Amino acid sequence: MILRTEDLAEGIYAASGCYTATAYIHQTPQTGRGDYRIQVNGVHKADHTKEKQRLTISFNMPVNYSSSNGTLVSGDGTSTLVIEYSYHQNPSDNIGLGDLVVRADSGLAVTGVKITD
Repeated sequence: MILRTEDLAEGIYAASGCYTATAYIHQTPQTGRGDYRIQVNGVHKADHTKEKQRLTISFNMPVNYSSSNGTLVSGDGTSTLVIEYSYHQNPSDNIGLGDLVVRADSGLAVTGVKITD
């Protein structure tokens, strides 16, 4: 993420999460059902404890958000979803989210994933 602010001495602020994240489609559409279920895994390597996480996940085509255990922030109908979660995590906790459900055309693929806190 790049944020440009003319009022600050520094012109670019770049932040990265303290999670190593992976995601894959673990259930594809079947007869009578047109949704994809996504598994997201995050390994937390930090020295802090937080109560919130933000998942940013990108796809090769637009998706319609159906559900998750988080709160959709933005992206419904686009190729990038932003979802907030409220998990208490410790410095070495891992996150496994198998509850993200989206609807999309055939051939959906995950192209990027990031978890920040």
